[in-house]
Amino acid sequence: MDINAIKSKLSQLQSTTSTKENFWKPEPGKQVVRVVPYKHNKDNPFIELYFHYNLGNNKTYLSPVSFGKPDPVSEFADKLKSTGNKDEWIQGKRLEPKMRTFAPVVVRGKESEGVKFWGFGKTVYQELLSVIADPDYGDITEAMAGRDIQIERQTPAEAGNQYGKTTVRVKPNQTPITEDKEVLESVLTNQADLTELYTEPSYDELKEVLANYLNPSDESETTTTTATPAATTQTPSPAQTEKKTENVEDAFDQLFNS
Repeated sequence: MDINAIKSKLSQLQSTTSTKENFWKPEPGKQVVRVVPYKHNKDNPFIELYFHYNLGNNKTYLSPVSFGKPDPVSEFADKLKSTGNKDEWIQGKRLEPKMRTFAPVVVRGKESEGVKFWGFGKTVYQELLSVIADPDYGDITEAMAGRDIQIERQTPAEAGNQYGKTTVRVKPNQTPITEDKEVLESVLTNQADLTELYTEPSYDELKEVLANYLNPSDESETTTTTATPAATTQTPSPAQTEKKTENVEDAFDQLFNS
């Protein structure tokens, strides 16, 4: 038995568990959280990150665009959208990195568990920013006179859609994060750096992922080429599918191999 390999695997599993403990997502029903000042950026508690979802083997990749760096997948998406071809424009939109916003929060009733990161989409983000921009509310994260947020999460069945629905309501009453000074000190100082919880792939790594996505194995290719684009009502013929694939691959070669 390779003891070093066992130790390495144990360390990996422990690291994964530790990372998951830094995140929180609402369960179906109602719960209350408090967005707290972010230790690593005291001017803004919201952290915007961009991700590529379902890019090869249904994996998610952090986009370097999050840090103002070049991203080959994003570059390729822009290339496709500029061709003037509707199908390639749709493909380009699908490949664009999608923004996910995070905020450090404490969950009411579980303040002693410390700060966790809550991730949400554009609609919730806009609602929170609108409240903060309202002079009647202002800084909802203030330690001693901020405001809690009630979150209601509906399941897909309840919401009548594929993803479910999250609604937020900022409470009007101003309250402290906690009355316990030790807990408050811990909340304000013991916070992970969100960007260190994700692995940023290199430019070359993403380029390879993109190449594999565009040139899947025979098994994956069968599944991919029989799928009908969302905006298409007629199943394309094999010749049409092959032509579209060639166009995309040509664009890839022109962008990265010329």
